[in-house]
Amino acid sequence: MIEPMWAWGALGLILLALEMTTATFYAMWFGIAAFCVAITMWIWPNTAVGVQFALFAITSLSALAIWRFNYKKTETHSRVGQAQGEEIGRTGIVIEATSPAQNGVIRFTQGLMGSREWAAVSDETIEAGSQATVVAVEGNALRISKSS
Repeated sequence: MIEPMWAWGALGLILLALEMTTATFYAMWFGIAAFCVAITMWIWPNTAVGVQFALFAITSLSALAIWRFNYKKTETHSRVGQAQGEEIGRTGIVIEATSPAQNGVIRFTQGLMGSREWAAVSDETIEAGSQATVVAVEGNALRISKSS
């Protein structure tokens, strides 16, 4: 029969190998807990099976809880392809007139978020050829106002 110390050590290795394939940081804590039980079994080899499982449960759940409370994810979602405010204040030329009733198009000398031309909406009438400033990003259109 295999000694409990080696069984817990093997379980720890298996769980750490699983963690390496998933990279979620969840299985790692269970693997570390299994190693803690293996060390306990090396120091006190006659520990009852129920105590071993209780120690594994307490150690793994404690380590997982401590990690979850101390780990702070800075961003919950990717902002790739989304406007982040740098566009506000940029000036471009209106190439299709815009008004509250009609969307237009604005062109920039340098690309803005990957494109030189954007759909534009406005609360005022802005004729083609006029300069306009971006005041907000609304979906895939830019809200503009006439530049002074």
